[in-house]
Amino acid sequence: MAKITAAITGIGGYVPEYILTNEEISHMVDTTDEWIMTRIGIKERRILKGEGNGTSEMGTKAVLQLLKKTNTSPDDIDMLICGTVTPDMQFPATANIICDKVGIKNAFGYDINAGCSSFLYALVTATKFIESGSHKKIIVVGADKMSSITDYTDRATCPIFGDGGGAVMLEPSTEGLGMIDSMMQVDGSGRKHLYQTAGGSCYPASAATVASRQHFIYQEGQAVFKAAVSNMADTAAAMMEKHNLTPETLAWLVPHQANMRIIEATAKRMDLPKEKVMINIERYGNTTSATLPLCLWEWEKQLKKGDNLILATFGAGFTWGAAYLKWAYDGSKVE
Repeated sequence: MAKITAAITGIGGYVPEYILTNEEISHMVDTTDEWIMTRIGIKERRILKGEGNGTSEMGTKAVLQLLKKTNTSPDDIDMLICGTVTPDMQFPATANIICDKVGIKNAFGYDINAGCSSFLYALVTATKFIESGSHKKIIVVGADKMSSITDYTDRATCPIFGDGGGAVMLEPSTEGLGMIDSMMQVDGSGRKHLYQTAGGSCYPASAATVASRQHFIYQEGQAVFKAAVSNMADTAAAMMEKHNLTPETLAWLVPHQANMRIIEATAKRMDLPKEKVMINIERYGNTTSATLPLCLWEWEKQLKKGDNLILATFGAGFTWGAAYLKWAYDGSKVE
C-alpha cells in the first residue's frame, strides 16, 4: 500500500480593506517612511475595522473562499485547526467560532498558539491526522488581528504588524506529494524578549494592567532579530541539505514575513535568488499566523504540481521551524 502524505489541495485568503500607511503612522509616533522601509521593509499594512470584528471574521472569509474554490461542502470537513495569537476571546476557541460561521458541523477543532509560528505548527499537527488515515479533509487556518494588541504609541512595534487570514485544505495523497518533512523547535528562554504581559492567568485584566498598557506587544528588537536570523535561516538550510535540495531544484522559499532583513538573510543562507522567495511584507506587514498562508494564496497561480517548497518561520516562544513539501496541483488551473 502506498504511503499516505498530507497534501495542500486548495487555499483561500483575506486581507481587510483599510490600508494603514507609513505616512499615517508617522503622525502617530516619531518615525518616517524611510526609517520603516530601511529597518523593516514595510510600506503599508491592512487593518480590520468594525465593532465586534475579530480574528474569526478574517478566518471565516478565507475558509469560505477555500470551500468555494475547492467545491467542498462544509459537511465534508472533519477537522479545523486555527493558528492564532489573537483569538476572538479566551474561549471558545476561534476554530470553533469559524466552524459555526461557515457551517462546519461534522468536525472537531481547536486553536494553536505558537507565536508567529502558529500556522506552521498547526499545519504539521494536522498532517499527522491525515497520515494516520483517521481524517480525510482538514482545514488549517492562520489568522491574526494584530492591531488589537498593538500599541500605536510605541514606535518600536506599531509599524511592524498588520491583520489578515489564510486557510489551506489538507487531503491524503499517495503520489508522494504534500508534506515530506518538518523540523520544529522551541527555546522557552526566549520568552522574555517577546510577549504580552497581561490578559492571561498570571496578570488578569484590571484597571491597573490597562492603565499601564500591559495588554500590548512587548518586543526587544535586537534579541528577537538575532535569534530569528540564526534559527530560521539555519533550519531552512538544514532542511535543504537533508533532502539534497539545491537552489536549482527548490522552486520556492516561503518565509515568515517578519522583517525584510530576516527574509534576505534566510535566502542568502540558502543561496537562493530573490525571484524564488515569496515576499509580500511591503504591502501587508507582519500578519503573524497569516503570513505563510497569505504568501501561498498570492502565489498560487505560479505554483506547479511537484514544485519543491520550503516553509520557514520564527515566532514568540521562541518557536521556529521549517517544513518541506511538494505542491500537489497546478495553481494556474484554479478559477
